[in-house]
Amino acid sequence: MARPWEADPGTNFKRRLGKTPQELGITTGTPDCPDIWELANGDIAVIGRDLTEPLGENLPEGVSIGSDERLVVIPRNMLIAAKPDIPSA
Repeated sequence: MARPWEADPGTNFKRRLGKTPQELGITTGTPDCPDIWELANGDIAVIGRDLTEPLGENLPEGVSIGSDERLVVIPRNMLIAAKPDIPSA
């Protein structure tokens, strides 16, 4: 059965949502920083720490992680800073 949504590997980055990791003080200046981006096709890309294995063992009932998916974690203040940039529809 085909999935109703697939990630498009051919899309590009359009704009950052929220503030930079530097503005939020959650980086040491190295290139391994969490981030949230809107893609050209309207989808959202999240860069965060891969906690698929440790948190994946304790998922709530009805939640699953596909074999081609990862559970990533970003700092709370990063999502809060992105809220004004996230459309309501």
